[in-house]
Amino acid sequence: MMLQRRQQDLPRMAAAWLLALGVAFSLGFGVRVSQAQTSTNAASTATTWPTKPVRIVAPFPPGGSVDQVSRILANYLPPLLGQQVLVDNRGGASGAIGTAQVAKSAADGYTWVVVFDTHGVNPALIPNLGYDAKNDLAPLMLIGRSPMLVTAHAALPYKNFSDVVAAAKARPESIGFGTIGSGSLGHLAMTLLQGQGNYRLTHVPYKGGGPMMQDAIAGHVPLAIGTVFVVSPHIQSRSIRPLAVTSAARATQFPDVPTMAEQGFKGFEAYAWWGMLAPARTPRPIMERMHAEVSKLLAQREAIRQDAVTRGGMDAQLASAERQKQIDANAAQAVAE
Repeated sequence: MMLQRRQQDLPRMAAAWLLALGVAFSLGFGVRVSQAQTSTNAASTATTWPTKPVRIVAPFPPGGSVDQVSRILANYLPPLLGQQVLVDNRGGASGAIGTAQVAKSAADGYTWVVVFDTHGVNPALIPNLGYDAKNDLAPLMLIGRSPMLVTAHAALPYKNFSDVVAAAKARPESIGFGTIGSGSLGHLAMTLLQGQGNYRLTHVPYKGGGPMMQDAIAGHVPLAIGTVFVVSPHIQSRSIRPLAVTSAARATQFPDVPTMAEQGFKGFEAYAWWGMLAPARTPRPIMERMHAEVSKLLAQREAIRQDAVTRGGMDAQLASAERQKQIDANAAQAVAE
């Protein structure tokens, strides 16, 4: 009953979280390594860390954007850390299962998690989450953000999102749209669009971008909304057709695809994002080391920036402490409203 009531409240939640650019920022994203606890022994350990392979948990199945971002980090971090970096896919419950495992892991710097926008709304949508998002996890950094694309199977007649709206108004709830899961930014964005446009679609949640795209390219779900990481290869193969982009301006990778604003949804914009966390009480020196090395990759390594931008349309960015405070305030105000 509690989950049902929360899902019925999705339109209000969608507006709040999109205005806040993702409530997950209010759960601690940004450069806040000072929150991680440390001690004399921990500081000593950090001077030799890492002495064994480091694990990054991707709490979604292979093939999705979280998996791809995690593997980009795993490819480029080993020379900087001096150890192998392994990706461990632990999908389920919109990322909550894998994140819960990290929250319960030893705070020794050998387990990290890359989270997606669902991390911000899971506490509101999933009863008995299994962890406290604020107290059981230590935020390391915001990695980047990306617009999403709404796509249709290539065999369908929709040429743009306006065609979908017209068809949905003629036959409410007859068109399904796939997302990576309930409460994902894609789900909330599509919910908000339905409220603004006065039409109704049917939500089809998946356990991640990989499974969603398998059904999308097979035509089992008419529409799908996902990041450039997830949909781009299938657009290029012409299995699916892009109908709209959720950014304020057209995406560089798809300059011919109109924005939602251009199709009647004035002022609409929504961005997916990725962040990195560790178990709470991870020693501060280890947090600072990992933050420094990932920052080097995002800021200085042209290869990883090209990998992320070309493949995934990701705007790699680091959240400053000042920006973090602003996002926290905006998120709190939006949710209160």
